[in-house]
Amino acid sequence: MILTRVIAGDNHFCVRMPRFRLLRHRMVKRPDPTAALLSRFRRQRPLRTGSLIVTIFGDLLAPRGGAISLGSLIKLLARFGPTERLVRTSVARLAHDGWLEGRRAGRLSEYRLSGTGRQRFQDATRRIYAGPAPDWPGRWTLVLLAGVDAPARTRVRDLLRWEGFGEPESGLLAHPAFAAADARALLGRDHAGDGAIVLESRAGSECDDLRLVERGWDLSELAARYLRFIDAFEAVRAWSREPSLPADAFVVRTLLIHEYRKIHLRDPLLPPALLPGHWPGTRAYELCRAIYEGVFAAAERHLSATAARLDGPLPAPEPAIYRRFAGLPRGG
Repeated sequence: MILTRVIAGDNHFCVRMPRFRLLRHRMVKRPDPTAALLSRFRRQRPLRTGSLIVTIFGDLLAPRGGAISLGSLIKLLARFGPTERLVRTSVARLAHDGWLEGRRAGRLSEYRLSGTGRQRFQDATRRIYAGPAPDWPGRWTLVLLAGVDAPARTRVRDLLRWEGFGEPESGLLAHPAFAAADARALLGRDHAGDGAIVLESRAGSECDDLRLVERGWDLSELAARYLRFIDAFEAVRAWSREPSLPADAFVVRTLLIHEYRKIHLRDPLLPPALLPGHWPGTRAYELCRAIYEGVFAAAERHLSATAARLDGPLPAPEPAIYRRFAGLPRGG
């Protein structure tokens, strides 16, 4: 975003100008959007099977007990392209990294979310499915790292950036919507931020607010990624109102959230007052919400019919799942 100073008589004021150009999108007729999305995913190199498994656990399995037999997971992933061997390797790596825990019953295996993995998914879920940011009262939460031991600063930076903080100056992180009390709690979870100073502040003017945004975040790259997401999924909107098969609905829902979360979790979710006009993140959210609502129930039916745990079928979804995207229909 670019700040333009305008002088009118003796008055000086700032105007926000977008740093990027909105592209004109052409509707492309795709008779089979499921096939097109799968083809696009399979062309990726490398084929990040572990990341796709994270999407399936976070979006579909976490609200239904967070566990699945390995055989069921292999079956769910078959249409996406990874081999059985690649699925097994990817799951083992996720277990090694602390996301999952495994158990065996004879020659069969089951994987479930670990305590750490469940906490990570809860944090991500809060961001991915939340609605637009509320009205902004003009307050900033600032975190000064001057008192943090040098070896811990990288860890603290990563922790805060995951929550959308920007770093307008080295050692100073800022966010307009993350409450100071929540920042203190986050830093105090495992004493990672011992020595950090958390402040609340107001800028002197709207120009100063916008300068802080310009120095702290690169919105142009984020906007370009949102526009590519819109380009890939706009043709699916009409189809999603009446998906042909539950298996197709499962594919679309999985790839929709897979692509959306990779962008949205990098979004600082700034209040509208601090964003450029015609911000594409808003349009991407509305598109994602519309498609997700259309395929949600059918995808759940496919999951119920295809997946199980070692000791029986998956449980019904937790009630909280219906609060995603400001409310989902329970019928179907």
